[in-house]
Amino acid sequence: MRTPVDDVLRDEVRRFELRFTCRHCVHFEPEREVCSNGYPTAAHLDVDLTRVSGLEFCKEFELA
Repeated sequence: MRTPVDDVLRDEVRRFELRFTCRHCVHFEPEREVCSNGYPTAAHLDVDLTRVSGLEFCKEFELA
Protein backbone atom coordinates (compact mmCIF):
# COMPACT_ATOMS: atom_id res chain seq x y z
CA MET A 1 0.00 0.00 0.00
CA ARG A 2 1.34 3.44 -0.88
CA THR A 3 0.61 6.60 1.05
CA PRO A 4 1.89 10.15 0.79
CA VAL A 5 4.20 11.41 3.53
CA ASP A 6 3.40 14.84 4.87
CA ASP A 7 4.03 16.77 8.07
CA VAL A 8 0.93 15.28 9.71
CA LEU A 9 2.19 11.73 9.18
CA ARG A 10 5.70 12.65 10.31
CA ASP A 11 4.25 14.15 13.50
CA GLU A 12 2.06 11.10 14.16
CA VAL A 13 5.00 8.74 13.65
CA ARG A 14 6.96 10.71 16.25
CA ARG A 15 4.11 11.19 18.74
CA PHE A 16 2.76 7.65 18.64
CA GLU A 17 6.10 5.91 17.96
CA LEU A 18 4.61 4.17 14.90
CA ARG A 19 6.63 1.31 13.46
CA PHE A 20 6.42 0.26 9.82
CA THR A 21 9.85 -0.79 8.54
CA CYS A 22 11.18 -4.30 8.02
CA ARG A 23 13.34 -4.01 11.11
CA HIS A 24 10.19 -3.93 13.26
CA CYS A 25 8.43 -6.80 11.49
CA VAL A 26 8.19 -10.33 12.87
CA HIS A 27 8.96 -11.72 9.39
CA PHE A 28 12.31 -9.91 9.12
CA GLU A 29 15.49 -11.93 9.56
CA PRO A 30 18.00 -9.33 10.82
CA GLU A 31 21.08 -11.55 10.53
CA ARG A 32 20.49 -11.90 6.77
CA GLU A 33 18.47 -8.68 6.33
CA VAL A 34 15.75 -10.50 4.39
CA CYS A 35 12.04 -11.14 4.68
CA SER A 36 11.30 -14.72 5.73
CA ASN A 37 8.28 -14.63 3.40
CA GLY A 38 10.51 -13.78 0.44
CA TYR A 39 9.27 -10.24 -0.14
CA PRO A 40 11.74 -7.58 -1.29
CA THR A 41 12.88 -5.28 1.50
CA ALA A 42 14.40 -2.36 -0.41
CA ALA A 43 11.35 -0.11 -0.11
CA HIS A 44 10.72 -1.00 3.53
CA LEU A 45 14.05 -1.62 5.21
CA ASP A 46 15.27 1.82 6.25
CA VAL A 47 12.87 4.67 5.62
CA ASP A 48 13.85 8.23 6.55
CA LEU A 49 10.57 10.14 6.64
CA THR A 50 12.40 13.45 6.42
CA ARG A 51 13.65 12.51 2.95
CA VAL A 52 10.66 10.88 1.26
CA SER A 53 7.36 12.17 -0.08
CA GLY A 54 5.74 8.75 -0.22
CA LEU A 55 5.80 5.55 1.76
CA GLU A 56 5.16 1.98 0.66
CA PHE A 57 3.72 -0.25 3.37
CA CYS A 58 4.27 -3.99 3.15
CA LYS A 59 1.07 -6.04 3.10
CA GLU A 60 2.73 -8.71 5.25
CA PHE A 61 3.95 -6.35 8.01
CA GLU A 62 3.30 -7.72 11.46
CA LEU A 63 4.74 -5.91 14.47
CA ALA A 64 7.37 -7.99 16.24
